[in-house]
Amino acid sequence: MLSPRQSSALLIQKYYETFNRGDREDFLALLTDDVAHDINQGGCEFGKETFRAFLQRMDRCYKEQVVELVTMASEDGKRGAAEFYIEGEYLSTDEGLPPATGQRYRLRVGAFFEIENGLVKRITNYYNLQEWLRQVGAA
Repeated sequence: MLSPRQSSALLIQKYYETFNRGDREDFLALLTDDVAHDINQGGCEFGKETFRAFLQRMDRCYKEQVVELVTMASEDGKRGAAEFYIEGEYLSTDEGLPPATGQRYRLRVGAFFEIENGLVKRITNYYNLQEWLRQVGAA
């Protein structure tokens, strides 16, 4: 039997494996219905359907893969974190951002999780937007 820490670390690993596979329904099944999503340098959005819309926009504008993933979790399994690189291609211009021309990028990302009943209840992502802008030729 896995400890709460091990279960949560495995959940976070599965979260990113599912993201990399592009299986959005399996990905969304890992979230609570009222999931909170803290967007990098943006607001907080709530709910699985809102997260689905976010993923649709991301899939339209970006092709991304998580690599070099490291996961961590608290002893009680209620909190977790991940550090990784996102390797991507900017496919279609995202609102408020520079024009997309297929630029490639690689960024270090930190993510923080709140876990409830074996599902992701909150996800907070952080990366360096200025570095992304530099890599896509806008800074």
